[in-house]
Amino acid sequence: MSTIIGTRVGVAGPRKRIPLVFFRSDTGNEPVRDWLLELPKADRRVLGIGLKELEFGWPVGMPLCRAMGAGIFELRVSLASRRIARVLVCANDDKLIALHGFIKKSEKTPAGDLDLARKRKRQLERVK
Repeated sequence: MSTIIGTRVGVAGPRKRIPLVFFRSDTGNEPVRDWLLELPKADRRVLGIGLKELEFGWPVGMPLCRAMGAGIFELRVSLASRRIARVLVCANDDKLIALHGFIKKSEKTPAGDLDLARKRKRQLERVK
């Protein structure tokens, strides 16, 4: 069978439309990655599938992803632990940036969580 860049023809899956990376603070911390690592393994798996769907299907609409305004989008995931998680992302330089992740406890996205994502997005824009 022919090979193309190390994969067999017909076996290679779809390519990412846009890669997802984690927001990195000025001190080098990656708060969304740290938050994910604190979650139970089953919840991390479900969130990972959602993040993968964003990478391979961007732009993605409801019910998986919702625009929150100002270039921020909300990944909407029901976790294995029967909780609801959200990851706020933005598109920046041909990448999706995971800005903030949290467990949702109310009907509406808390203003503080959205404000934190906006702040991190502004930090990214200043670096350009």
